[in-house]
Amino acid sequence: MPQPLRTRVGILIFDDVDVLDFSGPFEVFSRTRLVAGVDSRRTEASAPYEVFTVAVEARPIVASGRLEITPTHTFEDCPPIDILVVPGGFGTRPLLDDERITSWIAATSKAATRTTSVCSGALLLARAGVLHEKRATTHWGALETLGSLDATIEVIDEGRFVDDQVVTSAGISAGIDMAFHIVEQQHGVEVARETARYLDYRGYERRES
Repeated sequence: MPQPLRTRVGILIFDDVDVLDFSGPFEVFSRTRLVAGVDSRRTEASAPYEVFTVAVEARPIVASGRLEITPTHTFEDCPPIDILVVPGGFGTRPLLDDERITSWIAATSKAATRTTSVCSGALLLARAGVLHEKRATTHWGALETLGSLDATIEVIDEGRFVDDQVVTSAGISAGIDMAFHIVEQQHGVEVARETARYLDYRGYERRES
């Protein structure tokens, strides 16, 4: 029997991306299963998401802490993305004026079902025009910068994430909460809770209690 089509989650990576910004959502989406239990994680039979990383070029990316990651795809060979995740980190600042990045984000976001950001990844969304006239948040240290990039953005300085069609999350670890929010929307509270239990992530349990 053929496998059902899975939702493609494409996570942008770049030099000086924050590790938890991209690995947190990666872990949540990649470990979500529609069948509960540890054994279901041994295969992808009930996995609703296909998760991969994307970069401009096919070369190792050096993330925060000097962690090297080889991207799964480049802009040239990337399959269609259903959920776009744009993480943050110090590497976002040099990319604000990189037309390759902002144009790709704008085009990919337009075609995707959902666009999300973690931490200062919201700055790249703002530069790409994705947050125009929307409510959004980012890392507390980048809130002022976010507002300066597009005066139509209503910058929210509280909460773990803001969902205004585009889902932006606050600093670093908040990307995990954002990912669970998407899982809950698409597959229900019980799937999200069970995934959080598998990951032993207590933050989601507290939010739901």
